[in-house]
Amino acid sequence: MQTAKEYKLFIDGEWVASGGASVADDINPANGEVFARVHQASRGDIELAIAAAYRAREAWGNTLANAREAILLKAATVLESRLEEVAQVLVDEAGSGFGKAMFEASFVVNLLRSAAGECRRIFGETIPADSPGLFSMSVRRPLGVIAGIAPFNFPFLLAMKKVAMALAAGNTFVLKPASYTPVTGLKIGEIFEAAGLPKGVLNIIPCQGATLGDTLVADPRIRMVTFTGSTEVGKQLAAEAGKHLKKISLEMGGKSPMIVLNDADLDYAVDAAAFGIFLHQGQVCMANSRLIVEAGVFDAFCEKFTRKARSYRVGDPRDPHTVIGPLIDRKQCGFIDGHVSDALAKGATLLCGGTSEGNFYQPTVLAEVTPEMRVFREESFGPVVSVIRAGDSEHALRLANDSTFGLAAALITNDLQKAFDLSLRLESGMVHVNNCSAYDEPNVPFGGIKDSGFGREGGHYSMEEMTELKWITVQLGQRKFPF
Repeated sequence: MQTAKEYKLFIDGEWVASGGASVADDINPANGEVFARVHQASRGDIELAIAAAYRAREAWGNTLANAREAILLKAATVLESRLEEVAQVLVDEAGSGFGKAMFEASFVVNLLRSAAGECRRIFGETIPADSPGLFSMSVRRPLGVIAGIAPFNFPFLLAMKKVAMALAAGNTFVLKPASYTPVTGLKIGEIFEAAGLPKGVLNIIPCQGATLGDTLVADPRIRMVTFTGSTEVGKQLAAEAGKHLKKISLEMGGKSPMIVLNDADLDYAVDAAAFGIFLHQGQVCMANSRLIVEAGVFDAFCEKFTRKARSYRVGDPRDPHTVIGPLIDRKQCGFIDGHVSDALAKGATLLCGGTSEGNFYQPTVLAEVTPEMRVFREESFGPVVSVIRAGDSEHALRLANDSTFGLAAALITNDLQKAFDLSLRLESGMVHVNNCSAYDEPNVPFGGIKDSGFGREGGHYSMEEMTELKWITVQLGQRKFPF
């Protein structure tokens, strides 16, 4: 077996060893082998990263839009030449299937180009004034230093979405990759280094959450924190941000519904539903893990869907025929077992799956799930789907909205009237008609409501989140003052 490659921190444009001499094993979830050895940031390293970003903020914030645009476009070109390299890291470190890994890396090429375009679209406006001779306008200015905390499931895409948009808006950045996928985060540093990004503008500090603590939120030099991850951690960060009156953007968990109405094309509905839950073995925040099916097609849908789920190959993500790869951590299998056993004890029917070996959980379909069951309300974050019977479309809507989450939703119907009506009334930040709930594009307002978070990522919506709106007036001539 080859010696695992060692990766250092990226601080102030340099690859540096951990100040605390801490190096951690990065484990391949499919085989349990050490994929890499990664330096872990100490508190001193975190301070160096923040200080570097703070020093670089003014120069980068005043860099011309066309210069920022050129670097982002160069980064896209660099990545395009290294797609297979990045995809292989996603396979070995995150347990991504090769198809998902190539999709993720390719998506980021478009994301970088979309961010480059936003450099020239950070607009203010002129405002009619109530005073004579007053020229009134608004402008958008960079916040300064932004800190980002990325997840493990789409670690390249979701980290780069934060980084690229922040840089486009003229901010500098401190990135904390997910503890499970630090090398993927460090690849972002390699790409921007090759693109000629000035020193200090981007800093990447792999570390354990306990080491990070509330440092990024509490530090006054950091003007905003953007987080993607669990609702539990997001609520803790939001509470801490409130203490410091710090801007925060949260994209957290989901228990996304897909409603299938009686008029749906069932074969298409099955295909959409299966992709939407089994993509990356269900480790997707917007996975449609609740399939709410109208009674008239419920039995037929269950039969077709179960047949498809049983057909999926479970195993090595390097095998192009594999659909279900490993969960990131064996502990998640035990958590899912708890959901399955609770549902069965309360009257659900297990149509397939419900077992695991190592980090691999079989695709699992539970029918006749009801709101009293844990699996109806809690995020499983695995290849587990609940099929829920609805009496009619209004009942389906009530079931879909009966959740503390509100990230994404999907609706399969050929009834245009119901499609628009239900889309407007679904309590979700995103709704996809005749598609699955797991969908994204670089320039859309991606984000949720309720316990799924607040704030939006993508396109000019990121520019609004990551800039400060300032009102400026210029008095033409002399104003007459009352005293």
